Amino acid sequence: MSKLEELIKKLCPDGVEYRTLDTLFDIKNGYTPSKNKDEYWVGGDIPWFRMEDIRQNGKILNDSIQHITNIAVKNNLFKANSLIVATTATIGVHALITKEFLCNQQLTNIAIKDMRKEKLNIKFCYYYFDIIDAQCTNIANQSGGIPIVSIAKMKKLMFPVLPIEVQNEIVRILDNFTELEAELEAELEARKKQYKYYKNQLFEFDTNNIKYKRVDFEKIAYFSQGIQVDVKEQYFEPFENSIQFLRIVDFVNDSELPRYIKRPDEKYIKNENELIMIRYGASAAGKVFTNKKGAIANNMFKINLTSKEIDVNYLKYFLSQEKIYNLLNSSSGKSTMPAINFRFLGKLKINYPSLDEQKRIVKILDRFDKLCNGISEGLPAEIEARRKQYEYYRDKLLNFKELKVENKE
Repeated sequence: MSKLEELIKKLCPDGVEYRTLDTLFDIKNGYTPSKNKDEYWVGGDIPWFRMEDIRQNGKILNDSIQHITNIAVKNNLFKANSLIVATTATIGVHALITKEFLCNQQLTNIAIKDMRKEKLNIKFCYYYFDIIDAQCTNIANQSGGIPIVSIAKMKKLMFPVLPIEVQNEIVRILDNFTELEAELEAELEARKKQYKYYKNQLFEFDTNNIKYKRVDFEKIAYFSQGIQVDVKEQYFEPFENSIQFLRIVDFVNDSELPRYIKRPDEKYIKNENELIMIRYGASAAGKVFTNKKGAIANNMFKINLTSKEIDVNYLKYFLSQEKIYNLLNSSSGKSTMPAINFRFLGKLKINYPSLDEQKRIVKILDRFDKLCNGISEGLPAEIEARRKQYEYYRDKLLNFKELKVENKE
């Protein structure tokens, strides 16, 4: 029997009492001081949280991106070691704030009542609010287009009042899971920086004293544009003489459902090891891929090598260098939507060493790519596995038999 099971058997063998949120917490909406008054914002040091803080910096925060001054504060600051919960627009997100603060009206502050502080561990509350988040999503009113959680309804959601010893043990277990995931994410971030360094440094042939050739791209390859297909002629299921239709989203969004079209002329079809490049888009133009097979859309084009001196995977990594990507995007001039043209691409200078050296470079970068981006192996796969494990145990640990009591006030 685990320590947690022993504690539950000893301290709450018949179940756990549940109370409404408003009997345990002070619940208040945030607000935004007037943006027209500089004295509310300039030189301020009081944290003022928005959803952007959670998106950028995580769910346990000790400072915010924006700050306000003392004169912008109405009444009192929200307490340190309390929660903010998204109750407008983005529902189902919360964070723990470790110092006094304020937040905007999209967020609602949840602070343990003074009389309950000895009975509730805020870190346990933080973990249990994953369940409250899901309940908020269910009760949100979406009739006006933007989902809004009624604070009156939220106050009546139920929360388990566990013996503090049980709360502390649950926090200890879940902390172990989240700390391990945080370590893996830190390792992934470090590896990505290392990968970026080598992706650029390995192609510095002059610095590395490696012999190489330098030619115009059009001397070693030819380019062909994809095909335009009306959306009415795209299908979600394959059919006789059909082929997958490859669009930009199929390369940049793993969750996108594939579409199929009638098999076109072979010149529009990309084989699995052929290279394609995205032509359009502020964040996508210039990106190259070798995976997938199918007919490509007209916002991409194939790159077919005509020289046996160059390895296609070497070329993929060479074109993925940050300086090359930036140069390709600059070909659009002042356009707000970058569009790479064949003429510009053909004059791009390609540096390549011997095939043996190319394969050495590919081997190194393949290893980093698998480690940093692999969905079936590598750090992303391990992080996803740990996250699922955490979610499984979190849901199991936070599911309690309810103790029936006549009066919960």
